[in-house]
Amino acid sequence: MVCLSDPLVQTISDLYHKIAALENLDPSEEVNALFGQLVRACIPPHPIDVSKLCAEIQETRQKLIGLCSAAEGLLESHHAAALAAFDSPLDHLHLFPYYSNYLKLSRLELDLLLPHSPDPRRLAFIGSGPLPLTSIVLATGHLTSSVFDNFDINPAANAAAARLVAPHPDLARRMNFHTADVMDVPPAVLREYDVVFLAALVGMEAEEKMQVVEHLEKSMAPGAVLVVRSAHGARAFLYPVVDPRQLRGFEVLSVHHPTDEVINSVVVARKCAAKLAAAVGKSAAAAALCSKCGEIQPFACNPMSLVEELAAAEEHIC
Repeated sequence: MVCLSDPLVQTISDLYHKIAALENLDPSEEVNALFGQLVRACIPPHPIDVSKLCAEIQETRQKLIGLCSAAEGLLESHHAAALAAFDSPLDHLHLFPYYSNYLKLSRLELDLLLPHSPDPRRLAFIGSGPLPLTSIVLATGHLTSSVFDNFDINPAANAAAARLVAPHPDLARRMNFHTADVMDVPPAVLREYDVVFLAALVGMEAEEKMQVVEHLEKSMAPGAVLVVRSAHGARAFLYPVVDPRQLRGFEVLSVHHPTDEVINSVVVARKCAAKLAAAVGKSAAAAALCSKCGEIQPFACNPMSLVEELAAAEEHIC
């Protein structure tokens, strides 16, 4: 068990207590300084495995992730309101302090996505927030004919985001905002998307995360691509971890762990074809083929034997 004897864990624990003692998390010199220290502590590569933390630090980590999410939401809301004061808000996105990080993350996600979905027609972004930078960056600079549907549970966040896009004629036509919990989005809606970005897992228990994945697996169209944000190493103190092996019903295509200032790891997976998805429930080997034979996986996998086992179903790929 890793506990306070680890210097990194001690540093993060000290910062957590300082952050938790703040009167509020609204952007300020003190708030920005503390979260800046936290991010700088977590960015360098570190062999820590957060699943092996002692119970006390596990609890601290979960609370810290919640605080990071709340502070990020307040920071985005603050800057979304400031940007909305401009006649052309999207011309001033560089004023957001982490804009360059979003540019790099969006480029990374796009590079991982396009080999598997080269020309997506419709994309859904779940957990878009008041400043939907990923959707905006992709829609304006890369996927310039695609339609983006942004889902967030907070109506105020959607209203703020819509105000930013409204003055941009092309983006206002191709970008929509929906107030909904992902679990309440009907399968008939989710089936329309070629790509689903999932960034709304903060604060969820492990069982809730699995329910979201199961809902997407049941609802998304066969062959559609799922892009999930995760975290690795010490960065898992800032953002929840999604184990690729938990993406049952999906073929894991790629897993990437950045080593620069981009915090999030990225997992790209494809919804299994209908016949194989049905076989997953009957065959452990089928499940392995569908959710474990990814680009970066910490286990052995023999696809040929799995294909042979599934030959009777005449389905050889996810």
